[in-house]
Amino acid sequence: MSEPAAVQRPGDERATRPGARAPAPPTGGDAARSGRDSALLAVLRAPARWTWWVQVLAVYAAARLVTAVILLVVARSQEANLWTDAAPSYSAWTGRMWDASWYQQIAENGYPAELPVGGDGRVQQNVWAFYPLFPFLVRAVQQVTGLGWDVVAPTVALLCGAGAMLVIHRLVERAGRLAVARRPGLPLATVALVSVFPSSVVLQVAYTEALALLLIAGALYLVWARRYEWAGLVVVLLGFSRAVALPLALVVAWHAVVRGRVWWRARRVVGLEPGAGPVAVPWRDVARIGGLLVVTVLSGLVWQVLCGLVTGRPDAYFLTQEAWRGTGPVVPFVPWVQVSQMLFGSAGPWVLVAVLAAVAAVGLSPVARRLGPELQVWPLAYLGYLVAVIEPWTSLVRFLLLAFPLGAVTLGWTRSRWWFWGCVVACVAGQAWWVWGLWRLTPPSGWPP
Repeated sequence: MSEPAAVQRPGDERATRPGARAPAPPTGGDAARSGRDSALLAVLRAPARWTWWVQVLAVYAAARLVTAVILLVVARSQEANLWTDAAPSYSAWTGRMWDASWYQQIAENGYPAELPVGGDGRVQQNVWAFYPLFPFLVRAVQQVTGLGWDVVAPTVALLCGAGAMLVIHRLVERAGRLAVARRPGLPLATVALVSVFPSSVVLQVAYTEALALLLIAGALYLVWARRYEWAGLVVVLLGFSRAVALPLALVVAWHAVVRGRVWWRARRVVGLEPGAGPVAVPWRDVARIGGLLVVTVLSGLVWQVLCGLVTGRPDAYFLTQEAWRGTGPVVPFVPWVQVSQMLFGSAGPWVLVAVLAAVAAVGLSPVARRLGPELQVWPLAYLGYLVAVIEPWTSLVRFLLLAFPLGAVTLGWTRSRWWFWGCVVACVAGQAWWVWGLWRLTPPSGWPP
């Protein structure tokens, strides 16, 4: 009986053809390259295995790419205006529009020694309304690189935003470990939501929010880690970045209260044990926290004082703010009531109270408490500060970006992926609205973003 014919699989023709040789296994450099390629493919196919900071930067880069597409599409509809030509380039549109032009003026010319005054004797809009750290930082990078404002300013903001996302991830992961235990993946999910927030567009334009977000997140992390001296340095920088240092004083104060409660409980527990000595007061930490609190308050006031000293008018900063506001003197809380009445009539104040009560309920919820005292108190203190000092209008959407712990609270209620992706899609749609309705200017005037 003849032997059965061998079964031939597709692709085996070379091996079974008479006189053909079987392929030699890879050796040396070929084997090494094959191993590296396989490892790279494995990494690319498993993002969950990436190092945490790679994940953060990948999410941030994807969000900024989406925003860049929105900006490029809408820029085609931009008419010629005070700052750009019609259909401007990406760099011109992100480097010159709106307040970016004022920061450029500061970088090039600094601040005037006298406030500009109109024919009616009232102070006019001027650069003292804008803080110096971002434009001076951009100018320093320009001097080193030789590149222009349109390139450097948006790039500095973009890099500051990347740094902010890294710190936010670490902050939520460590300070909010109880919330993370209930909702695994919360740090990266928070980064994603903050990165696509409707006004997150400012993380890649010549505005100060990216720098301020980095400094706020850094200060909160350092306070949580009890590195009070470094926190003081960051707060001083924040005092020259945006007018948001004062609400951090409430965070420091509450941090002190929480630490005091922990010490008191430890003292009582030890006091119940027979033969146990008293728990000593941590006077060194008391002094460090007290010093940080003083630095924080002074950082919130230093720019107003400096403005008065340079111009020779103690109320120079507030007169400048009145010029930008255009509705009269700066009076705490009153503008919110006026705007609520304009939008909702006589029911406006009640609507305002209801909204503020809802925000307070969210900030005091169990989800917020699980984030830790620093992350819980910051958005409450910051939003309360906004109610006291600003006039609520279209810029409020931009200001809300700095209340980033509310993103963690929003996602901490549930582990549902549908909820996460629904929030992301809603925020991206909000970005399109923000760029089209606010960043895009239809001459002769528009609502400031």
